[in-house]
Amino acid sequence: MELFNRYFLDTLKNKYAMFEGRASRSEFWYYTLFYFILSFVAGMIDVFLINPMLGMPVSEAGQGGLLQFILALALLIPTIAIGVRRLHDIGKSGWWLLIGLIPIVGFFVLLYFYVLDSQIGPNAYGPSPKGL
Repeated sequence: MELFNRYFLDTLKNKYAMFEGRASRSEFWYYTLFYFILSFVAGMIDVFLINPMLGMPVSEAGQGGLLQFILALALLIPTIAIGVRRLHDIGKSGWWLLIGLIPIVGFFVLLYFYVLDSQIGPNAYGPSPKGL
């Protein structure tokens, strides 16, 4: 629960739309993990509770639901912001996030960037989140 508070809730409360600065690998990946867990839970609630109440057939359950859509919309800006701060941490501009729009290749390029270690010391985007 401490990790959830530290990396997810803190990001939502204090860095919701903060595109400046840097985000460590652990901050980025824990945020991503908790985002996917919440999205999965929201999807299950949609499939088993909300969609049947709205009269949606089971065949359309794989298309997502209202709760999952609301969650994705609410977390869109902080998700983009933490992606930009993660790119800043490796010395890349936040505009590199747009490479994700290229099918398949963009995903793997961003994945490669996201797993790189932080630049040691301060860079053009601020001090190292590791304190090095």
